[in-house]
Amino acid sequence: MIGVLYCLYSDSYCQNRFDLLITEIMADPSPVVSLPNNEWVEIKNNSRQSINLQGWRLGDATGISGAFPSYILKADSFLIICSSGSLSAMQGFGPAISVTSFPSLDNDGETIYLRAPNTKTIHAVGYSSSWYKNELKKEGGWTLEMMDTHDPCSGSGNWKASIDPRGGSPGKINSVDTLNPDQSKPVLEKAYITDSLNIILRFDEPIDSSQAVIGSNYAIEAGPAIAGITAIPPLFNEVRLRLSSPLQKEIIYELRINGIKDCLGNSIQSDTRIKTGIPSDPLTGEWIINEILFDPKPGGYDYVEFYNNSKKIFDAGRLFIANRSSGGVVGSIKVLSPEPRYILPGEFLVVTEDSSALSRDYLVKNKKNILELSSLPSFPDDEGVVVALKFQGIVEDELAYKDDWQFDLLHDKAGVSLERIDPKAPTQERSNWHSASSTAGNGTPGYENSQYRLIGESASRIELMQKIFSPDNDGFEDIATIQYKMDAPGYMAQVRIYDMEGREIRYLVKNILLGIEGYWNWDGLDEKGQKLPIGHYVIVTDVFDLNGKRKLEKFLIVLAGRI
Repeated sequence: MIGVLYCLYSDSYCQNRFDLLITEIMADPSPVVSLPNNEWVEIKNNSRQSINLQGWRLGDATGISGAFPSYILKADSFLIICSSGSLSAMQGFGPAISVTSFPSLDNDGETIYLRAPNTKTIHAVGYSSSWYKNELKKEGGWTLEMMDTHDPCSGSGNWKASIDPRGGSPGKINSVDTLNPDQSKPVLEKAYITDSLNIILRFDEPIDSSQAVIGSNYAIEAGPAIAGITAIPPLFNEVRLRLSSPLQKEIIYELRINGIKDCLGNSIQSDTRIKTGIPSDPLTGEWIINEILFDPKPGGYDYVEFYNNSKKIFDAGRLFIANRSSGGVVGSIKVLSPEPRYILPGEFLVVTEDSSALSRDYLVKNKKNILELSSLPSFPDDEGVVVALKFQGIVEDELAYKDDWQFDLLHDKAGVSLERIDPKAPTQERSNWHSASSTAGNGTPGYENSQYRLIGESASRIELMQKIFSPDNDGFEDIATIQYKMDAPGYMAQVRIYDMEGREIRYLVKNILLGIEGYWNWDGLDEKGQKLPIGHYVIVTDVFDLNGKRKLEKFLIVLAGRI
């Protein structure tokens, strides 16, 4: 037959990556919307010529289907793949074939792939329920559809729930079909080891496998040479570096990566660097509980922050979080990560049930420090126990908290985290914990605590950073800044501004809970947001705590020319 390529043999054309694509997935057909209650996938011939599907297979992590029958799929055409028991029902919606041992598609995600007769992986999709981008549709009855078939490997950004009223669009152009070009650079997410001679690099999307195996793209500073490189199927978002000599324990290695491209040619950030090494199990005081939110805002979720208080690498895949019952029994044990996730010295790790809610309610400076778990142990609002364990079941750290540990003058304690003050001081010492400051947004998930202080630090001070300021928007001294540093947590503050007649013209800070250090800014406006005349003004700071300690200071400042 003229114009048909038979891939049963070794024709190189039809073995190219992305000649055939998985373009639609019905992983959870129940509750039924309108389509049959069957699992299936849709594939598309993304090449310019017809392809004979004889000998192709569909696989997942647990197995692979029987060989496809002989079927000529024309260029730019679609085909439904299903089990033999589903075939008659699916043929009513478009062209369909059945295969033996059709993979069982997990509702909340897995990796499925198309394999050519020569065993080469042509396309793979590692989907999850978050790809639906719709809380209702991810509960079942709706398909996942690829948006742009010219961008077959960009992952979640190119997939979403079908908008076809039937619940999907089997055998035809997807209901969400649109141009969705990938212009983002691939990002190196992690580097971990499988043993002392092998490092795995994971990227946030599939990469060009031909570029991925070029040795000059990688270097290990002050480390062993790279003896071999493999791009790992089926997703090709991981690369294995095989080393010429073993990595050494308790040494942190820095890798430098260049020249890596995704399948559309977007290049990784030049001179990308990442650290890795052989992880260790923590010793006492090295893996500590550093912050906890046990009474979240309405619609929010608990979180617990841990801190690597050592010079070693820890693997969250070997660390656990738990609680303790009133009878003293450790329970509800949850592994922090189902896969290797390294925490370097001085790094923070936050676990929560909803990372998007965390970002909504708090400043998240580094999303890589956040891990989302399907569920956390129960941490009641009044009192509870947080337990940190390592792989052997040994308790590494433990905190029995109570809600009366929160700052007494807080009007509303919901959404305010408890922060550890000194990582070297005892965990269970009540004086080593304090409510997160309101100036830090009542929580600091994934970065240094607002109440962080090492014992023995200098006394408190308040400073006016300039004696003259000119709010004329020229980029030079447009704002008056008052910096503070406290000797302990628990201070409240008021800041008022007066003119030279003693009249209060601005109540800048009104009874807020301070962190250990921070600042306030004055923009030169009065209480009503009106411009003030050039002249001298007095800034009065009033800082006090619950023990009656008080510090009142006055600063003279000149408001100079303005626009």
